[in-house]
Amino acid sequence: MLDKRFIRDHPDEVRRAVREKGIDLDVDELLDLDRESRKLQHELDQKQALRKSSASGPVAANEVRRDYLRNLNIEVKTLREQLAETNEKLNALLLLTPTIPWPGAPVGPDESANVVIRTVGTPPEFGFRPLDHVELLEKRGWADFARARKVAGERAYTLISDLVLLERAVHSYALDLLRGQDFTLMSVPSLVREAALTGTGMFPAHREDIYAIPADDLYLAGTAEVALVGFHSDEILDLGRLPIRYAGISPCFRREAGSAGRDVRGLLRVHQFEKVEQFVICVAEVAESDRWHAELLGTAEQLVAGLGLAYEVMEISTGDMGAGKYRMNDINTWMPSLGAYRETHSCSSLLDWQARRANVRYRDADGTVRFAYTLNNTAVATPRILAALVENFQTEQAQVIVPAVLRPYLGGRELL
Repeated sequence: MLDKRFIRDHPDEVRRAVREKGIDLDVDELLDLDRESRKLQHELDQKQALRKSSASGPVAANEVRRDYLRNLNIEVKTLREQLAETNEKLNALLLLTPTIPWPGAPVGPDESANVVIRTVGTPPEFGFRPLDHVELLEKRGWADFARARKVAGERAYTLISDLVLLERAVHSYALDLLRGQDFTLMSVPSLVREAALTGTGMFPAHREDIYAIPADDLYLAGTAEVALVGFHSDEILDLGRLPIRYAGISPCFRREAGSAGRDVRGLLRVHQFEKVEQFVICVAEVAESDRWHAELLGTAEQLVAGLGLAYEVMEISTGDMGAGKYRMNDINTWMPSLGAYRETHSCSSLLDWQARRANVRYRDADGTVRFAYTLNNTAVATPRILAALVENFQTEQAQVIVPAVLRPYLGGRELL
């Protein structure tokens, strides 16, 4: 959500952002509603002041004066109703306003405009026919997809035995690394209220991707970011607390609406997964946000490189980054079975777009209350990274070489 004053003063910038991000928003309609809201508020303020002054004067004894006050009360009531209706329409449009994208972001309609900015590591070469992760896991009895589908439908999976241990090891590796970088570890709820999803920016635009539980007026979150943004909603933080760094771990749930046919085999695109999310709240300075963006991206690269996986870093285009993003970089990890890199991490700067929605503020050194800036990035998400690990480190005997950084969490085992 953008500041209304910014929209008034920079309508062309907002129109450009709407166009480049492909947002269905009529900026002129928003500006008209904003003008109407201010006009109604001015009229309401005048009528209320007049009513107050009239009520505090000598008690009227005649019918004319009583009729005047009665009509004034009706006018105040009508103006309040008109203002509430106008503001409801205005706020609905404000929730759709996009962050002005980073000037260096590629301009394009979708992922086809994304740009590779660096590639790290070399994909493995095999002296045998490598198995894809589904073949390998089923051959070793490490996963059961058919029985999981009986229980939970399409894109369900069950990890078994050593794959459960490998998943635990990956998350422990990520949490230990983040703890060493002064992140506060947070195990957060997956069940969230609508306000938390609106504050994060998942609602209203992405309702189709969220599982709803109507009986309890709750939803299943697709990332720990939802809870972490909501954690400080409607708060004014002390400047001394910033930056706040959280490593949030939680089960995550996504309907993946509209993704049919896109890498859906096995563990690559599932409805339920587990993720460690990096999340930062910092002061409202672009330079500080940029510094943390680089830090979060660097940490994710450190994690992937530590696992020994080849990857590429993408600069995400305006049409692919989403409404709230100022800048977005993805890390795509090499998947041998696909012969291609696939997204495993997504690093985003949102400036004050989320903080305005969730009302997350801080008091600066001058005592001024300001909206904070927020950023997030994946640390690890399973099971997709497990697919990359078993495919990249498989042997001809369908064993899996354990990356050195994970061996302490697996009792020193070098092979699975």
